[in-house]
Amino acid sequence: MRSPADFFGPVNLGNPGEYTIRQLAEEVLRLTGSGSKLTFKPLPSHDPVRRCPDISLAKRRLDWKPTVALEDGLKETIAYFRALLTDTP
Repeated sequence: MRSPADFFGPVNLGNPGEYTIRQLAEEVLRLTGSGSKLTFKPLPSHDPVRRCPDISLAKRRLDWKPTVALEDGLKETIAYFRALLTDTP
């Protein structure tokens, strides 16, 4: 990643925008036009309640921050997998 020679990770490169898994799943369904239904199950006891990564180290030491909005990234991901499925013999 072209990081400084004196810098060692790990570094969290997540997106600090916090979304629930439900919100993410609903957005994928909306963007794909899927008629799939969500299934809800009890959360595992060790499941984190919050999923907001701390990217301050990446910002400070690598001058990095996410630049792709969630919807844009999902659209690109969906297009990628649609192309893979279309190209499958």
